Amino acid sequence: MTRIVLRMVLGAIVLALNFSTPLRAQNAEINDLKGKIFDAKMAQQTFAGGLRHCNELDGTNFYFQQRDRVLKLEDYHRSLDNLALQGVFNPETKRPWNQQDADARWEQVKKQAITDHANCALVAALPGFQKKLDELQQQAATQNK
Repeated sequence: MTRIVLRMVLGAIVLALNFSTPLRAQNAEINDLKGKIFDAKMAQQTFAGGLRHCNELDGTNFYFQQRDRVLKLEDYHRSLDNLALQGVFNPETKRPWNQQDADARWEQVKKQAITDHANCALVAALPGFQKKLDELQQQAATQNK
């Protein structure tokens, strides 16, 4: 008799776990979407000036916040090389530009171009994320009834 009760309890637990798996997967998807929405809203706030230029920020340009403009990577690279070649004073390092400084800055702006492009894509996807989240939350509410 005890074995039968034990088997029934274990069977009920397994059954409950099987039914909760889709709900758990849906909750994970909801949490993932909430994270993406948070990231998009943060990008919207921190990259507000650059968002006006998203049609130009395709990975070959970057947003230069100090001048509120978009610069082409190749032109900027040429300028950095010229600064190093001429030994122009670098206010960041408080000494003349050298090739190592130019190379380091070049790597920074290449990463910035990728980040700017990704920020634009993330903010552009925000309405779709919010719509999908609303749909999933409605489905979850329907399944919980």
